[in-house]
Amino acid sequence: MTPQAALIELLARVGVRNGAAVTVNTEELNQWPTAAVSALKSQGLLLKARPVKSVVCPGCEQECSMPVHTPPSANAPAASFVVCDKRSDTNRVPIPAARLALWRCDAQAVCEFVAANLGLQRTTVQPSEDRLLPIGMARGNKRTQMLCLRVQDDLALVVGTDGMPLADVVGFEDASFTLDQAVIRQMVDAATTTDPRHTPSTAKREARKIDTQAMYASWQKAYRALLKKSPGKSDVWYSQQIAKTAVAQGRDASTIKKNMIS
Repeated sequence: MTPQAALIELLARVGVRNGAAVTVNTEELNQWPTAAVSALKSQGLLLKARPVKSVVCPGCEQECSMPVHTPPSANAPAASFVVCDKRSDTNRVPIPAARLALWRCDAQAVCEFVAANLGLQRTTVQPSEDRLLPIGMARGNKRTQMLCLRVQDDLALVVGTDGMPLADVVGFEDASFTLDQAVIRQMVDAATTTDPRHTPSTAKREARKIDTQAMYASWQKAYRALLKKSPGKSDVWYSQQIAKTAVAQGRDASTIKKNMIS
């Protein structure tokens, strides 16, 4: 199994459940490429889930499914075990912590991954339908449109009326999962928008919002730099200094003062 195949397998499971959470245990992850598992965890596609509540007891050949007991321990890591009630020569059977660990993935985790990979800010637009989740405003070479994740049978990226399977644009490079950004930009430029909430005027508003937040972030960075360089000044003084620089983008000191402190 390649790292890319591991991600495609995970995405397929989430798609079959229409975006609902799926879990993978440590035993299965041990069979996946180490680099893939590491990237899935670090990129937020596998999140820690609650440990399993029952396991197949390894105490004998009967392989009974038994509840797991993990009593709290004040002075040492909690030890988990199952209690065998089938054999007289067996009582507590210890269960390694690795067998209990679970990792989960769902549609929201996939949306966060897509947004992070493409450098998108997550939108506050609510879904227009249950199985179409807005991710954020994606920029093509010619236009900007809402990028969504469709969660029906499989996972697909959707712009307007056009879509493509997410599995078709994923890759693995430099120990990280990636998306084919050129293909996604082409889809953004070519797609026709039908949802009135994702019309060009709305797209422009979302784009302006992103640009404004980036401008505020630059003011906040400049403010922190001035604090370090010239401590003890008033906020009015700091805002006036920022207003003289290019990052002000023509805004006055009073506007900068309201937004320079994060």
